[in-house]
Amino acid sequence: MTTPVVSIAYHSGYGHTAVLAEAVRAGAAEAGAEVHLIKVDEITDEQWATLDASDAIVFGAPTYMGTASGAFHVFAEATSTRWATQAWKDKLAAGFTNSGSKSGDKLHTLQFFQILAAQLGMHWVNLGLLPGWNSSTASENDLNRLGFFTGAAAQTNVDEGAEAVHKADVATAEHLGRRVAQTARVFRTGREAVQAA
Repeated sequence: MTTPVVSIAYHSGYGHTAVLAEAVRAGAAEAGAEVHLIKVDEITDEQWATLDASDAIVFGAPTYMGTASGAFHVFAEATSTRWATQAWKDKLAAGFTNSGSKSGDKLHTLQFFQILAAQLGMHWVNLGLLPGWNSSTASENDLNRLGFFTGAAAQTNVDEGAEAVHKADVATAEHLGRRVAQTARVFRTGREAVQAA
C-alpha cells in the first residue's frame, strides 16, 4: 500500500498550537502516513527539502490579532521561492489554529492558509465534519465543537497553559490528521496509477 508523506508546518507561541500539531501528527500516523513535525520559526534547509518531498502539508499557527502569528507569516513569505518554481503544485494542504476567544477571528487565519495554499497551487482538504455542540442534546465534548468547516480550530483560555487545550479540540485535530493522510493516500495512489498507464 502507498505510504503518503504528511508534514505539519507550524508555529506555536505558548505551546497550545504545538498540542494541536501533535494531535494532527498522531491522527495522520494512525492513518498510516509518514509524518514530520516542522517548527517554521526554526526551519532548516533539510526541513524545507522534507516539505518539498511531502504529499501533504498541514499549516498551523495561533491566531494573533485576527491572523496567523508573525512567525508563520515570515515562513509564508519564504514559500515564495516554491511559488516561483511551482514546487508545491498539486500537493494537498490543510490547516489548524488556536485562539483565546471562541471565535477570535480564527476563520481569517484558516482562510489565510487557504489563500497561501491556492497561490502555491495546492489542493485544500477541509475538516469534513458537521458542527458539534449546536443543540440542547449536544456537548462541548463533541468533535468540531466550535463549528468550523475550513480546518481544525481550538479555543484555550489565555491564562492557562498548553495542558488546558480542550480535549474535543485535540480530537478534532486528530481527525484532521487522519483525513489528510487518507486523502493523500488516494491522491498518491491515483497519481502513481496515471503515471503507470
